[in-house]
Amino acid sequence: MKKSYILGILLIGVAIAAIVSMYGDASTYEDFEAAADHPNKEFHVVGTLNREKEKYYNPQKDPNFFTFYMIDERGNESKVVYHNPEPADFDRSEKIVIVGKMNGQEFEASKILLKCPSKYTDNQVKT
Repeated sequence: MKKSYILGILLIGVAIAAIVSMYGDASTYEDFEAAADHPNKEFHVVGTLNREKEKYYNPQKDPNFFTFYMIDERGNESKVVYHNPEPADFDRSEKIVIVGKMNGQEFEASKILLKCPSKYTDNQVKT
């Protein structure tokens, strides 16, 4: 066999191995219950802010500690701990996607993604 064929086969093998290893680390969209069943796996959880419960953020005391309560799409509620500042327009968000892992009874978020109300409305522009 030619050296170029062997090199090509090796490159294809390395590419397949890289794809398989990245697939194993990919997180999935679940609810808090599924995240609690697998505490070492990272999940995306979609839900809404529970506005009836208190959120906590004191930038003078610790600017990288923010907690709030979230209700997932199946109605499960959990306290969320985020070790970063409170995102801008957090209170205006319609939906929240958090990425992270369960730690006991709390969800430790590594990322927070917000879906804020659209600045566009259904009002038609009259011409």
